[in-house]
Amino acid sequence: MIKTLMKSIREYKKDTILTPIFVIVEVIMEALIPYVISLLINEIQNGAGVDVILNYGWKLILLSLIALAGGWASGVCCSKASCGFAKNLRKDIFYNIQDFSFTNIDHFSNASLVTRLTTDIQNIQMAFMQIIRTAVRAPLNMIFSFAMAYIMGGTMAMIFLAIIPIMGIGLFAIIKIVMPIFKKGFPKYDALNQSVEENVKGIRVVKSFVREDYENEKFDRASEDIKKTFTKAERILALNNPLMQVCIYGVMLFVLSVGSKHIVADGTLNIGQFSTLLTYSFQIMVSLMMLSMIFVMITFAQESSARVVEVLREKSTITSKENAIKEVKDGSVDFDHVSFKYQENAESNVLENIDLHIKSGETIGIIGGTGSAKSSFVQLIPRLYDAAGGTVRVGKEDVKEYDLVALRDAVAMVLQKNVLFSGTIADNIRWGNKDASMDEVKHVCHLAHADEFIDQMPDGYDTWIEQGGTNVSGGQKQRLCIARALLKKPKILIMDDSTSAVDTKTDAEIRAAMRTYIPETTKIIIAQRTSSVEDADRIVVMDNGHIDAVGTSKELIRTNQIYREVYLSQNKQGTESIDEEGKEALA
Repeated sequence: MIKTLMKSIREYKKDTILTPIFVIVEVIMEALIPYVISLLINEIQNGAGVDVILNYGWKLILLSLIALAGGWASGVCCSKASCGFAKNLRKDIFYNIQDFSFTNIDHFSNASLVTRLTTDIQNIQMAFMQIIRTAVRAPLNMIFSFAMAYIMGGTMAMIFLAIIPIMGIGLFAIIKIVMPIFKKGFPKYDALNQSVEENVKGIRVVKSFVREDYENEKFDRASEDIKKTFTKAERILALNNPLMQVCIYGVMLFVLSVGSKHIVADGTLNIGQFSTLLTYSFQIMVSLMMLSMIFVMITFAQESSARVVEVLREKSTITSKENAIKEVKDGSVDFDHVSFKYQENAESNVLENIDLHIKSGETIGIIGGTGSAKSSFVQLIPRLYDAAGGTVRVGKEDVKEYDLVALRDAVAMVLQKNVLFSGTIADNIRWGNKDASMDEVKHVCHLAHADEFIDQMPDGYDTWIEQGGTNVSGGQKQRLCIARALLKKPKILIMDDSTSAVDTKTDAEIRAAMRTYIPETTKIIIAQRTSSVEDADRIVVMDNGHIDAVGTSKELIRTNQIYREVYLSQNKQGTESIDEEGKEALA
């Protein structure tokens, strides 16, 4: 786990190494200062003159300045290293997520990924900062202080060695109890973020159903659950502080009582040695307390580290093979006895024995009831998922033989859930072609009938789209997404129920424009309305993950019950164009 995280240090290795070096300089100076002070006290006690006092004074000033410089330099390097490390870690996680297949993404919830990119990395950053600075400073300060205390006080310094095991055992017991509690707590953060995400996304639904109180209660429950979990952990961790205090005051009491006896009774300890011994005892105890705080921080960050590393180590289930094909020849699509399921251990397939051959430039309509796996079917074409069995071919080549970028660049999808990003309308359209001119942008918007509302906006194509496209309607969002796909001029265009919010007249005009603008593009149109697919070259009727029938609209009216029932329910007054055999079937 540590090895995986350390890969994100990269260009900040220099600052990471310099931090403990400067800390060593700071600690050595701080260890020498009490020793020089003890010498000064003894000189004053022996009646030293002003010149001697000034000489020691300059030495103390010099040591203090060096310690100050070392502390400042270590702080600067530590902040650069820790912040840079966190930046790289966020970037590594985000970049890795971008490479995930849909199967990988299904392993993590959106809220969990956000928590790992924010709260968890912040915990790791704080722990890293403590490790490269405080975790070096505390033990070194303790070692140097103990050495100097032994030099000054002899066997009296052994009390420090006696107290360390007591503190270590107590700290180990606390961490062992707290760690499982923290492990249970972090998934609750995910649940809280999930609740917030759902509420923000669905705020219009919440308000329309007047469910604010219910959402508030749900949030309160999640928040209260986190509070209880971490309060329990913090209560146990709080035992660390009184344990430290008992040890510190016990040592101080020992030094004061035994040291005073040596000064008064037998004179084996002078005032300078005694005061210095007190200073070193305080430094040792503070170092031990700092170490305990570091262990608490590391304990807190350990679970965060495991969650972050889990994402970093997740490898995409879909990758490009070596020497992959870089160009898609045409838009032909072949499904050879394809089956598919979302999880390997799923009992049944979502798609079963799909056998379909689509010619390049052909227009294919896909229709079927809810849950008939229409969307799953088309997601296999650009390898958003891989087939569990059989072969999917594009341009007569197995999709697994293609470079992923080349394959997906040849396919444009207008998804069932239309997604726009924060930015101008022109920026969103240029997702289809980043180098497109403004005239090209306007042309595809005209084809998609998006210019009808864009021209009415005050800023036109520079109108700002809010996050998620919340400031445009569903129909407007669909037309913008269609324009974006048209600008790409793909070899295969997949429209997944992407005109459901558009009236039938506009829908027909958009399809007519597509036939003219991209005649050689293979067009696959998933729809609920038969009017959206009835002019397709062929229509695929799907039912429960199977292809129930393939044919033209007229053929299917005669031969397929599913299509006939859908057609009749939507076109009770529109049977004039059907031949006699079709009318008999409808009757």
